[in-house]
Amino acid sequence: MYTVSRLTAFGLELLAGLFLLTITVALVASVVMFVIDRSQTSDAVRRNFPVIGRFRGLFIHLGEFFRQYFFSFDRQELPFNRAERTWVYSASENRPTIQAFGSTRDLHREGVPFFLNVAFPDVNTEMAVARPVVIGPDCPHPYEHAPFFNISAMSFGALSVPAVRALSRGAGQSGIWMDTGEGGLAPHHLEGGCDIVFEVGTAKYGVRTKEGDLDKDKLREVAAHPEVKVISIKLGQGAKPGQGGLLPGSKVTAEIARVRGIPEGQDSVSPPRHLDIGNVSELVDALMLYRQLTGKPVGFKAPLGGPAWLDELCEVIKQRGIKESAPDFIIVDGSEGGTGAAP
Repeated sequence: MYTVSRLTAFGLELLAGLFLLTITVALVASVVMFVIDRSQTSDAVRRNFPVIGRFRGLFIHLGEFFRQYFFSFDRQELPFNRAERTWVYSASENRPTIQAFGSTRDLHREGVPFFLNVAFPDVNTEMAVARPVVIGPDCPHPYEHAPFFNISAMSFGALSVPAVRALSRGAGQSGIWMDTGEGGLAPHHLEGGCDIVFEVGTAKYGVRTKEGDLDKDKLREVAAHPEVKVISIKLGQGAKPGQGGLLPGSKVTAEIARVRGIPEGQDSVSPPRHLDIGNVSELVDALMLYRQLTGKPVGFKAPLGGPAWLDELCEVIKQRGIKESAPDFIIVDGSEGGTGAAP
């Protein structure tokens, strides 16, 4: 009995000692952090609110997870909300994507599109089949394509190797085309055997000289791939109006540098526009040159901030000849997209 009492007393003393030690360490650490925070000049929050200001960064970091799992509704987040992410997760794991009950969309809000019912809807055998569209019928290598839904521009570098491979293989299996984005043509784009839309951005990644000008031989080399069906000249991007792009040097790995034709480990800046395309006349010159060099359909992508320049473009095309100078297609870029390289 005496031994048990002594062990109990020893345990209590040990716990009390550990508690006092913890309090002492916490107080000493608080004093040290207070002195450091009041002395430093790089963080105004920590200087004005010593010690407790350190929790701000932690709460900001944890806030994303709390909002995602506890506070946000299924349709609130952008650019992809929880309902959309859940569908993608299920599809990627080959789990059923059909969900019971009604839509979680607010169908009563003004401007929300939805399908109206009819008394006698068409059955599958009565539905129209999408007819192929021929892009660049007057080119040496026109492109015929039927699917409505394809993969829009996302650059290698903004996307990882596994992501590009997955998209390429998925596009190949689905019979749709994949736009490379402005980051050049990587071998991973070709792995799936899908049709490729090669995009030439303002920095001309993948088809540029060391000075950033168009390298005609590299453009011919890219266009020689049978998977490359179309050439797209990117004039701008809705996600960064009036601006080019900045690819930090930390992202420029040896492979990305090789694909894009830029120095490894150095920041790479894309100008706001093509330096050789400053008006509609020069745009038409570029369309004709690219078509002549590649023999494939050539068009351009642009965000539409106003229609005036299109009127001028149509006049120039009319003067030079529609068959010779008109773009084979036009991609209209919206402002809802994202970017991995905004300055």
